[in-house]
This record gives sequence, structure tokens and C-alpha cells, in this order.
Amino acid sequence: MRLLLQQRPDGHEAPRFVQLMLQPDLFGGWELVRETGQQGARSSLRREQYPDQAAALAAIEKARDAQLKKGFQLMFASGFDGPR
Repeated sequence: MRLLLQQRPDGHEAPRFVQLMLQPDLFGGWELVRETGQQGARSSLRREQYPDQAAALAAIEKARDAQLKKGFQLMFASGFDGPR
């Protein structure tokens, strides 16, 4: 599952982006990977572990909603059924 959110460019600097990805780990849990940064520049990567898929889905939905409130727009979604 992958979501890409981006802020609308203001003309002065490159837009910021947030990419959220869910993936199973090797131990039966799930991992939320957050990549944030400015297009064309360095980005930062953060990983969060969750014991099951339901907890990971709740975390990615919460992260998505927080970014939407900050003015980011959903640009791409793969493997996601949408809001519950």
C-alpha cells in the first residue's frame, strides 16, 4: 500500500511531499514507512513497527488525515480502498 501526498507549489520553492507506505515485515508484523522532503532535494525516512495489519492501517489513515489537514493533496494511491 502506498500513498503520495504533495503540497501545492507556491512558485518560490519546490513543493514538499510525504510518501506513506505499508509493508509486512519478516516477523509477522507490519511497518509504516514515511518519507518526507522537498522535491529535488534530500528526504528523510522514518519507520514505525505495528503488531498487525489493522493497527498499521489505522496508523496510515491517521497520518494521511493529518497531512490533508496541513494542506497536502493526495496525488497517488496504490493498494488503498479509501476512507473507512
